[in-house]
Amino acid sequence: MNKLKLIIKREFFAKVKNKSFIVMTILSPLLMVGLIALIIFLNEKNSEEVRTIAFVDESHEFSTTFTDSNTTKYIDLTALGIEEAKEKAKEFYYGLLYIPKSDSLSVLSKGISFYSKDAPSLNLLSSIENKLEKKIRNLKIEQLHIDVSKIKATETVVNIATENFIGEKSSKIGSVLRMAAGGGFGYLIFMFIIIYGTSVMRSVIEEKTSRIIEIIISSVKPFELMLGKIIGNALAGILQFIIWMISAGLLLFVITYIFGPEVTQSSNTMPITPDVVQQVQETTGNNLQLVLQEIKNLPILTMFFSFIIYFLGGYLIYSSIYAAIGAAVDSETDTQQFMMPVLMPLVIAIYVGFSVIENPHGPIALGFSLFPLTSPIVMLMRIPFGVPWWQIVVSMLLLVITFIAIVWFAAKIYRVGILMYGKKPTYKELYKWLKY
Repeated sequence: MNKLKLIIKREFFAKVKNKSFIVMTILSPLLMVGLIALIIFLNEKNSEEVRTIAFVDESHEFSTTFTDSNTTKYIDLTALGIEEAKEKAKEFYYGLLYIPKSDSLSVLSKGISFYSKDAPSLNLLSSIENKLEKKIRNLKIEQLHIDVSKIKATETVVNIATENFIGEKSSKIGSVLRMAAGGGFGYLIFMFIIIYGTSVMRSVIEEKTSRIIEIIISSVKPFELMLGKIIGNALAGILQFIIWMISAGLLLFVITYIFGPEVTQSSNTMPITPDVVQQVQETTGNNLQLVLQEIKNLPILTMFFSFIIYFLGGYLIYSSIYAAIGAAVDSETDTQQFMMPVLMPLVIAIYVGFSVIENPHGPIALGFSLFPLTSPIVMLMRIPFGVPWWQIVVSMLLLVITFIAIVWFAAKIYRVGILMYGKKPTYKELYKWLKY
């Protein structure tokens, strides 16, 4: 145990005293927040550009359809005719919309054209198409001698109130909060495993290629050395993550104070539709008490303790595999053949985790949250939606058993591979090492 402590201490201080570690610890929050600020700045500049669209309406039915907005203005060139309007639009305007004359609205809808120098913006085309579709729909209704205003009066917005069977009210903001909490924890584990698992592998390769490992291995067992490297890198990583979160939080607060609350809205990357955003804003504005109740209803303690266990379990499993790969090869380029099987469960876990948000209690969600190589990510994404305790216990037991088995197998590969030089290992060779 004393040797293990020395190895952990050595790995930790070797990591935190490294210049690249110090530079990245300082620069990463600045780069992240700076990128967010740059995106906000570019969005603001982009929204300031006003595009002028000319149109020729030979049907004389759409002149009142096009209304100016903050980013788009419309000019009626119908009097000039299509050919002269093309020449003028080519020189002065963003594009030209041509609406031909036709006795049939169905034929007319297929004959509309848009002319521009470059490929037009998809958002702009979609906006124009929506305007035209609504107008053509209303014209068809009028041809059927139906009052359009009466049809519009029948349109009704339904907002369903939700509550559970014991009378506790809920809202759409609760689903958003659960999705954000689960996705955040899952993605954090994914990034930590990728970054610091690879760091363990590089550390092993570096010591192996410099032949320092031959001296170290003469006074310490390979298993203790591997475990010390894993724990030492994990502690350095946790310290770096804590610094990142604190500094990034402070910087985001400063930017939000300078630019306004739009920062938090612009930096949102979760796949939420505009309708959901509008409903969430209405909910938070109209019933703050309900929002606070949703936060209170989150299984915060379960999420916190589960995060610690799955965080440690997932990192230890994958970092052991990374350490074994580092011991088996002579250079980082030789690791490529072994990386795909390691990364596949992590990538699948991220995609499955976000997809099962729609059905957190389905068979796919249950299966991947019990499978040990994906459970650290998928189960954490499910827990905010409420998971039976027995599923969490079974998942954790399987995770611990898998951790013990993988560490044992990784140690057997590590103890043989750490002293092997000049030979690229194959999967067949690794199997032989396990049998030694």
